Amino acid sequence: MHEVGGPLVIEELPVPEPRAHDVLVRVRACGIVPNLGNVLAKWPTWYPELPLPPFPASFGLDPAGDIAAVGPLVRRLEPGKRVYVNPARSCGNCARCRRGDPIACTSFTFNGYFGFTPHSLETFADYPYGGMSEFMTAPADAIVTLPDSVSYEQAARFGYIGTAYSALRKAEAGPATTVLINGGSGTLGLGGVLCALAMGVPRILCTGRDAKLLADVKALAPRRIEVFPIGTGSIAAWAKQANGGEGVDAVVDCLGPGADHATFLDAMRAMRRGGRLVNVGAVAGDVPIEVHWLMDNNMRLIGSVWFTTAEGQDLADMAGSGVLDLSVLEHHAHPLEEANQAISGIAARHGGFSNFVITP
Repeated sequence: MHEVGGPLVIEELPVPEPRAHDVLVRVRACGIVPNLGNVLAKWPTWYPELPLPPFPASFGLDPAGDIAAVGPLVRRLEPGKRVYVNPARSCGNCARCRRGDPIACTSFTFNGYFGFTPHSLETFADYPYGGMSEFMTAPADAIVTLPDSVSYEQAARFGYIGTAYSALRKAEAGPATTVLINGGSGTLGLGGVLCALAMGVPRILCTGRDAKLLADVKALAPRRIEVFPIGTGSIAAWAKQANGGEGVDAVVDCLGPGADHATFLDAMRAMRRGGRLVNVGAVAGDVPIEVHWLMDNNMRLIGSVWFTTAEGQDLADMAGSGVLDLSVLEHHAHPLEEANQAISGIAARHGGFSNFVITP
């Protein structure tokens, strides 16, 4: 892309050389996130403090493919290995990175998407190629190895599934918890439902705007999933009734930036004492929260962004073992030449079940 709002164009460049600790990946599939169209057209206006890569820029957030070559200091990753590339980039040497918290890095950046700090421009210079490229370089510590049973198209969805998985881990979800996924029929929310099933959560309460889509979600595990259409009553009252009068242990909120604050707050009120709410959907603006109520009830409100490479490897291993069922995804693959049409057409989808990918 040469300018904000301009079309993506195909250009031929030399195949990049991996640096000492890098790998070169031949991309086979790259997921198109639902928000990509907005990032390409409106990001500098919406979030001028979050930098885009310098133009001309190569985009593509969720790549999967084969290792084509490795740098001289890379060990135990060999050409031919099937992989997913975690696009989360950190510097590796700031205080936060040295403490093992790369997502808190002062240079944290989404390779092929946007950055979170002014230091992201340094990261874009180091890793200028996104997933909508035939080849890209990445640090070896960003590599998730894939079992044979996980397709490239399925792995190209790991970004949104991993984001939900990390949120569920922060929410301490597991076999002894009841979890409410607010916005559970969308791209992010469905990943949360699939991960909650894989993590052994016995009761999953799911909200969404589309009753038909919610029925499809419930059909994934009718005995474990309950659904509630947003706008038909109080989410909190429904959740407490569905859970024997007590609130839920955790809420994972997947509502997007344009969502009504009242829906977010209604889901928050569904928590029991000691409950945990993790926000990954990015509800925007100043949300009025009764902090005293949170304190009195020993509750936690947590913001969570993306996931670590270790959590990405968890996804691959869970999918390989069969506990994380990715067969429900409906793939819509487009060649690189159709990238613009694919991005503009993603609005017409079967909720979170649709999986749009570019196959360079």
